[in-house]
Formats: sequence, C-alpha cells, structure tokens
Amino acid sequence: MEKRNTIVLDEKLCLCLETHTDMVIESGKQLKQIATAIFANSPFTEGKPNNYLSMTRLINITLHVFLYLLHRFLLTILLDEQPLCFDQYVDYAIDVPMYFVYHENKYIDCTGMSFSTVFYSPGKLPCLPGELPTLNDWENHLTTIFPEVYCKILGADGGPRGSLCALPAFWLRLLYDDVSLQNVLDITAYWTTEERQMWRNYIFQLWSISNFKEGLLWHVAQDVLKFSEACYSTYFDGLERRGYKESGFLNAVAEVARTSEKLLEMYHGKWAQSVDHVFQELLY
Repeated sequence: MEKRNTIVLDEKLCLCLETHTDMVIESGKQLKQIATAIFANSPFTEGKPNNYLSMTRLINITLHVFLYLLHRFLLTILLDEQPLCFDQYVDYAIDVPMYFVYHENKYIDCTGMSFSTVFYSPGKLPCLPGELPTLNDWENHLTTIFPEVYCKILGADGGPRGSLCALPAFWLRLLYDDVSLQNVLDITAYWTTEERQMWRNYIFQLWSISNFKEGLLWHVAQDVLKFSEACYSTYFDGLERRGYKESGFLNAVAEVARTSEKLLEMYHGKWAQSVDHVFQELLY
C-alpha cells in the first residue's frame, strides 16, 4: 500500500476458467508464505537492521491489527471450509471492518467501523452522519481488503533487477500448468489451518529461517522450484522456441531466503554498518 510504503511487489494473475481459478486460489494460498521467504528483501528500516527479513510482511500483519485479524480469520474459515462463491465473498466483504472513505478529495478515517452499518443503516455511520453510501464507497472498501489471494498474491518484496523477472516467472510456471498445480495441491493437501497460520506469522522473521531450512516448508520450497522449472520443459516449449527465454529468470531465486541475509552480511561487513551503499550495490 503506497500510503504506507513502496517496497511491496504485486503478482497480477489472469484467471480464466472456473476450475483453474479454484486450483490457483488454493495453490496460491498454500504457497504464498514460500514466496515471502524466497523474495524477502526488506531487512532495514530507517538505515538500520529491523530484525526481520521482510518488513513488508510485518507491515501487512500489523496494519490495523484488529481489522487484519478479523478479516483474515473470516476469509481463512471461508476458504478452508467451503468453495468460495461470489455471494459469499460479498457477505464476507461487507463484514470486514472499514479503513476509510474518500469524500470531497479527503480520506476520512473509518478504521474498525462496519460497512454493514453503511449498507444496512444508511446515514448512521459515525464518521459520515446523514450521508448515504455510494458505489464508489463500496469500490474503495474492496481495495482495503487484503486476503491471501486476491487476483494477485501478496507477500513478495520488491528487490534487485533479477527478482522483478523472477517473481512473475515463478508464479507463471506454477499457476498456468495443470500438472504443476496438481503437484502443489498434492504436497500441501495435509497442511492444517494452524500450520499455515504459523507460517504466515513467522516466516518473515529473521530467527525463523534456521527452522525454515530444517523443516517442512524448506523441502516444499525446493520441490516447488523443481515443479516450476519442469513446467517450462513442457507447457512453455512454444515460448522457448519463440525466443522469450523465460526459463532463466528463476536463476535469481535458486537459494531460498538469501537476499535479505546477503544484505545484512554486507551491512555488518564491507558496508561498515551504513545502509547508504545499498543504492550503489543494487542500482539498475
């Protein structure tokens, strides 16, 4: 969210067929934490180490904690227990606490207030007494909802030039090939809601990387990269023949969760604890 920072990278997806969409949502929900670890690249805040590999993820989690926890909980239940239909999503979105309304070129703070009040009791919203809701209010409200998968997959930091191409290649290979999608679903089929929530909460933290590398998620990440690489030898042969050569983009992510660690190593080493060098080292 540019209101807060500009370090996040969005992965925008084209979802076409209903059955494919279902597989994409499920796979994206399962693998988003792995993408967070692979592309973690924000270990500094105001020129100092912040004890995290991805400050972006921390901001996403702590931004209006009550709003985050409530709507994440609602969507987790919604996605984990039943197929997601349009009317269910609308009901869910109405119940997500509000963030703001935008009237007369001004952002009006409505944090924690319920859009259901706006929708079902027009004119009774405390921050806008007497005013009726508009379609624009609803559209703006939808932009403040941050589920794990939302026609784009949240979680990846912006990074060096190689990451800009590696990120879409990573998801493109996994989400646009039915075999890869099924492989992902197979290896994550027995993950519990509690396990996924634990990874959401801790995978971006510095101390968790040692556990990550020795645990289930590390091995899954290696398998996922293999699926992603294998996909290009089959489904995307045509792209290779036309000379796009996207198969090389994943070279930038051969090592999981290393970008932030390398930055921290340079900070404590040759940079002599000055983050200013990052602007030269990573210039492109």
